[in-house]
Amino acid sequence: MRVLVTGSAGFIGYHLGRRLLAAGHAVTGLDGFSDYYDVGLKRARHALLAQAPSFEAVEGRLEEPGLLLDTMTRVRPDMVVHLAAQAGVRHSLENPGAYVQANMVGTANLIEAVRAHPVRHLLFASTSSAYGGNAQMPFRETDRAVSPLTLYAASKLAGEAMLHAYSHLFAIPTTAFRFFTVYGPWGRPDMALFLFTRKILGGEPIEVFAGGAAERDFTYVDDLVAAIARLMDIPPGTGPAGDFDTLSPVAPYRLVNIGGGRPVRLDAMIDALEAALGQRAERVLKPLPPGDVARTHASTELLRALIGTVPETPLSTGIPAFVDWYRSYYGA
Repeated sequence: MRVLVTGSAGFIGYHLGRRLLAAGHAVTGLDGFSDYYDVGLKRARHALLAQAPSFEAVEGRLEEPGLLLDTMTRVRPDMVVHLAAQAGVRHSLENPGAYVQANMVGTANLIEAVRAHPVRHLLFASTSSAYGGNAQMPFRETDRAVSPLTLYAASKLAGEAMLHAYSHLFAIPTTAFRFFTVYGPWGRPDMALFLFTRKILGGEPIEVFAGGAAERDFTYVDDLVAAIARLMDIPPGTGPAGDFDTLSPVAPYRLVNIGGGRPVRLDAMIDALEAALGQRAERVLKPLPPGDVARTHASTELLRALIGTVPETPLSTGIPAFVDWYRSYYGA
């Protein structure tokens, strides 16, 4: 297949691109190389993808007029995986305009380009943050998500809504994913595991929110991209849906959680990181910051029904893999 991956220099985009290339697909990777975090890390990811002759890099921002339409016109991909976004929950309190431009304007540009050049399947990365203030656990895709706690979450919900509308109007088979705390080699420097590793190795204290009692449904990146790759081959049709399915009754559209369904306390994650590093952390306890939630927990019923499996890599395996990559990349 020919696959367009937006955000291909990002953490998940790099891993997905690598998997697709290894499977023999042609990948066009589009990335804007924003300076939200280390651009050098993004360039290094893209350079590895570029070693494959079937990879083409396109540099530009989603919100750049005409870029996505021109790219779709030239490449004519069979599928599009839309991962590019302004990420980060807390950063959305400081720079809200970046989220409106990248996540809303950029996504609108993408789906207009797909409308002009239809694909077999359009896939969109949303977030577990979309569940916002929901208190019922685990988070089920059929739960109402109308209480986002940050503009980041609201911008992703807006993306889901726009894609559903275009799926209905133009019969575009569309799957939206809600990701749960993805981690692993080549991860994002703004995420807790990366930050903690850097600070522990540097002899700096780490800030531990909610006294370490906050829980996250950690998802190892290889498990995540394996699930995406399987779901690429399952474009949704139209309803009726089963009891826990989110297949729309009016569009070829589906929403799917990708998580393991096994929340882990933050202090347990730090324990596993200390073991992998062979070094103890100085922990400074802090309250939860605005926009953060105390717990995330994915319902995995739909994912298992669709692909027969769910993410299973435990922290005891995933964290040492991250630490090994970190030490190798940074010489730490």
